[in-house]
Amino acid sequence: MSPNLTGADGLMLLLYFFFVGAVGYSVKAFIKTSDDFLLAGRAIPAWVGGLALAGVGLGGEQIIAMGALGAHYGFEGAQFFGIGAIPAMLFAGLFMMPLYYGSKARSAPEYLRLRFDAKTRGVYACAFAAMAVFGSGIALYVVARIVEELHIFDEIFYVRGWSTHAILPIALVLPALLVLMIVLFGGLTGAMYGQVLQFFLIVAGILPAVVVGLRNAGGWNGLKKALPGYMHEWQGVAHGGAHSMGLGAVGLCLGLGVALGGAAWCVDFRVLQAAFAAKSREAARRVPLLAAIPMLFLPLLLVLPGLLAVSLPTPHTTNMVTIQHGEIIHNIHFASPAAAAGKGIVPAKANPVTGKPLRDASGQAILNYDMATPKLLAHFLPAGVLGLALAALLAGLMSGVAAGVTAFNSVFTRDIYQAWIRKDAEDGHYLAVARWATVGAVLAAIGVGFAAMYFGDALGALALAFSFVNAPLFATFLLGMFWKRTTGHGAFAGLLAGLAAAVAHFGLTLPVGAQPGLHGGWFAVLHRYPSDLAQSAWTAILAFAVNLIVTAVVSLFTKARADEELVGLVYALMPARKRAQKSWLKRPETLAAAILIAAVALNIFLA
Repeated sequence: MSPNLTGADGLMLLLYFFFVGAVGYSVKAFIKTSDDFLLAGRAIPAWVGGLALAGVGLGGEQIIAMGALGAHYGFEGAQFFGIGAIPAMLFAGLFMMPLYYGSKARSAPEYLRLRFDAKTRGVYACAFAAMAVFGSGIALYVVARIVEELHIFDEIFYVRGWSTHAILPIALVLPALLVLMIVLFGGLTGAMYGQVLQFFLIVAGILPAVVVGLRNAGGWNGLKKALPGYMHEWQGVAHGGAHSMGLGAVGLCLGLGVALGGAAWCVDFRVLQAAFAAKSREAARRVPLLAAIPMLFLPLLLVLPGLLAVSLPTPHTTNMVTIQHGEIIHNIHFASPAAAAGKGIVPAKANPVTGKPLRDASGQAILNYDMATPKLLAHFLPAGVLGLALAALLAGLMSGVAAGVTAFNSVFTRDIYQAWIRKDAEDGHYLAVARWATVGAVLAAIGVGFAAMYFGDALGALALAFSFVNAPLFATFLLGMFWKRTTGHGAFAGLLAGLAAAVAHFGLTLPVGAQPGLHGGWFAVLHRYPSDLAQSAWTAILAFAVNLIVTAVVSLFTKARADEELVGLVYALMPARKRAQKSWLKRPETLAAAILIAAVALNIFLA
């Protein structure tokens, strides 16, 4: 039942590697200074930045995770876009980017230094650098694991007598080396233009499987008829169904929409660097707005594969007996125990020793939802097109990894090395440091990827770190940008208090059915959440709220900076800019309003 790559598939992969590498190499001649390497010379057009930012949102781990959400929770997973992404992107474009760009900061940590002080900048810079490497390593591991479990390259390795145990490390290392080549040659410019190419490739690779799968299901109505019982479980928020995310209205709005969504799209420099590299302040405002347009349609591309995967017949081992010319012939169609215990073509997780499906305390098979999208691609795409789909998965992987690497080398060079180690070196020295930081980031990401092989829920660990670090940071940025009374001491105390609150909450709670450990419950179990997502959302809400309160209280008892020192750093003190008269149809606010209306309409339709 495993797909096999044909020569056409292999050619498709080789062409992808060639063109992505050529994009990075082609801009090598334009890299003259450290700002050219780290910030693309601040010459990127808004449309390139918007597509690059959307490409970062289509990282390999996001492709896998959104398909898993679709299979597990139905179209509730689409709320990660309609509530968790689009409003935050619009807010970042309209209100935050004018301050980021207008302050002349070259990174988000540098804005914190300009607005507050060096210690607040240092906390964010170190935490972000660690998270960027960690996230890149997890992305490498996730897609390498998918390649291994699909058994796509097994036949190639068997024919050549190679051990199939080498597939996982090779699938992890080779894309990392390609990312290293792209960033070393082209810097942020090469990475961003590569992300634009990868965005279109991802759409071209996944869309055919979605269209064929939906047609095979009999269209939208056919899909709903194929999943009557399962859809009832998905809609079990009010009925206590097993597949409900269990967030509720407050969890969705505050957790997904504010704490997690704002943290992801308003303060994460891995995402925002596309806007920081824009050629003008107006272009920087438009980058998140333009990126939000394709986000309107991504639920149909990324979440729908999960529903299609669970709608298909579950494979079982069958034995068809026929008689031909007096001979009895047995045609055996073999399905592994994990596949037979799954739902549709989503298999159960298997014991690595026995091969038998893993089961929870109630005896139900634990499904491997991460395989929903990869299994759908392998199921519906014919030879010759499967290579395009695999290239799309690799494109998503390398888009996210490249974003993490370029963000790391910028933060390390400007906010750690130049700020704390050597402040007055020549620009050529910083350019060399940035290149070496790129090498170090890729090697560290590979190391994280190999370490992830020995742990269970790698994506869960990434979400945990995100809730701990980025959610409280969003509160710091909000107060700093929109309340001029906020002080550096208040921001620093709030960050520490938010982190402590997140650790305490996670250490005292667990999702239903989980054991103390990676999922929490380190100190005691005072409360159980319906799902990991609900626990992460409420962890983020608490960290955000505590940071907000502590920062405000400490700021009231410490000395604030004079208004003259905050011009261009606080929204109320932005210098007036004379803009060319534009009709209301061409204003960013009009575009943002149209996108928001479309997002609301799409969420109502999917609901």
